[in-house]
Amino acid sequence: MMGSGNPLDLKGTRPVSSARRTRGRLACLSGAMAEDRVARVLEDQGISVLARRWRGTAGEIDLVCQDGPCLAFVEVKRSATHAEAAQRLGPVQQGRIMRAALEYCDSHGHQPLPELRFDAALVDARGRVELVKRAFEEAFG
Repeated sequence: MMGSGNPLDLKGTRPVSSARRTRGRLACLSGAMAEDRVARVLEDQGISVLARRWRGTAGEIDLVCQDGPCLAFVEVKRSATHAEAAQRLGPVQQGRIMRAALEYCDSHGHQPLPELRFDAALVDARGRVELVKRAFEEAFG
């Protein structure tokens, strides 16, 4: 609505402030650093990281890993505490990750499906990592 004095632009979104843009960039950097930290921890455990921030039409998977015969899809969550990080992984996001995992398998020729595992990597404000294997796959079956 041009000329109406409405603070919305033509797409119906509000202009993004520079402070908000800066917070977004810092969150992105912080998330990337947490993912790098988790990848190092996994590699130290002998787990191979096959892909980082893999994106398909269903969504993004933070880390795709090979752990023996198992493909592990790892969602990295960072917050002040591990408990707060765990709370940020809800059922909607779990479903999106599982759909993206199936898309990853299909696009990489994993037929028949190998053993799949859905892990959470919780990173606190001090950079400590807590790995939760099989964090949400009960909902997969």
